[in-house]
Amino acid sequence: MDIDSHLSLHVNALRLRGLRSELLARNIANADTPNYKARDIDFSKELAQSGAPQVLYRTPLGDSLDGNTVELQMEQAAFAENAVHYQTTLAFINSKLRGLMTAITGQ
Repeated sequence: MDIDSHLSLHVNALRLRGLRSELLARNIANADTPNYKARDIDFSKELAQSGAPQVLYRTPLGDSLDGNTVELQMEQAAFAENAVHYQTTLAFINSKLRGLMTAITGQ
């Protein structure tokens, strides 16, 4: 049994969720910074690919006078949703590891 192949998808998902959390937090922190461009990743696309994630600029729903593309409520909602997915992925990995430990120890 190859543990890496057993968990690699979930470990990659956790890494991408962490990156997305950083990007969304940076967007929220710069909500009032003139000309700041909100950034994000396409999680599904990046999970299907390997390699360095492509960070994209978010297209705002409306225009702002100062050129900032952060829509605070959208960013907060995306951050909260991503946090739930992060915790779910972490719980899934923990469950898999407990199952492997049970199989190894025979309990």
